[in-house]
Amino acid sequence: MWGRKPSRFSPCGYPRSPVVAEHKVEIIREARKGGTVAHVVFDNTRRLNVVNPPALADLIKAFEELSRDEQVRVVVFSGAGGKAFIGGADIKHMAALKTADEGRAFITHIHQLCQAIRDCPVPVIARLEGYTLGAGLEVAAACDIRIATESAAFGMPEVRVGIPSVIEAALLPRLIGWGRTSWLLMAAENIGARKAEAWGFLEEVAKTSEITAAVDRCVEAILDGTPKAIRAQKALMRRWEELPLSDAIQAGIDSFAQSVTTGEHTEKMTAFINRKRG
Repeated sequence: MWGRKPSRFSPCGYPRSPVVAEHKVEIIREARKGGTVAHVVFDNTRRLNVVNPPALADLIKAFEELSRDEQVRVVVFSGAGGKAFIGGADIKHMAALKTADEGRAFITHIHQLCQAIRDCPVPVIARLEGYTLGAGLEVAAACDIRIATESAAFGMPEVRVGIPSVIEAALLPRLIGWGRTSWLLMAAENIGARKAEAWGFLEEVAKTSEITAAVDRCVEAILDGTPKAIRAQKALMRRWEELPLSDAIQAGIDSFAQSVTTGEHTEKMTAFINRKRG
C-alpha cells in the first residue's frame, strides 16, 4: 500500500521525511501508589521518529539510567506525535554506508538499544501508535509487552532496499512463528494491528481513544506484583530463552529458592490468608 503513495512514502515502505534531523528523548517519572512508572518518549516527529546514531545513543543512555534506578517498577516506551513509534532507521544514513565496518557499527548500535531494553530489570511496555517499521519493529520486539492502537501498522521493508532484516528480528520466530516471520521479512508487506495481534506480536489492541487506558491497566497489573518478584521474573524469563528445558526448570527452582529469602512473600501471603479468614 505504501508504494502507491509516492508523494508521501518511499518504494521500500519507509515514509519519506524532511531533511531536518532533530530528536529528543524524554524520561518522565510518575509516582504512583505501587511505585515509580517511567515513561520514555522518543520525539523525532519531523522525520516520523526514525532513529540515527545520535538518537540511538540517547535512547540507550535513557534505558541504562532507568536500569540503575531501583525505584522504577515499570517503563512505558512510546513515540511522540501519535504517527509512529519508530518509523525505522534513518534511510539517508544507511544509504551512505560503504564499508563492512561502517555497516557493522551502525547495526550494532541498534542492537545495543534493543539489548538495553532487554537488560532493563523491570518490564518495558511498548505503546505503539502509527507506524512501527524496520528497526522500530525490532525495538518493539525487544520490549516485554506490546500494546497498540487499532490503526497501527507494522512492517519489515529492509529487503526492498537491499539489506536483510537482522539483529532482534531474530526474536520474531519465537513470537509469531517461522512462517509468519518469513512473510514479514521476505514478502516485506505491512500488516495491521489486528493481524499483528492474531499472529502473536501484540498483547492487546485498543481504540486510539482508549490506548492510554489500556496501557494503564497493564501498568497497574504489574504494580500489583511485588518489586523483587517482578524483577526476578523478568530475569528468569531472559534465562529461559537461552537454556534447554531441563536447565530452565532448574533455573526456576533456584529463583524460587532465592525469592523466599526476600520476605516479600510472607507479607503478601499472610495478608491473603487473613482476608480469606475474614
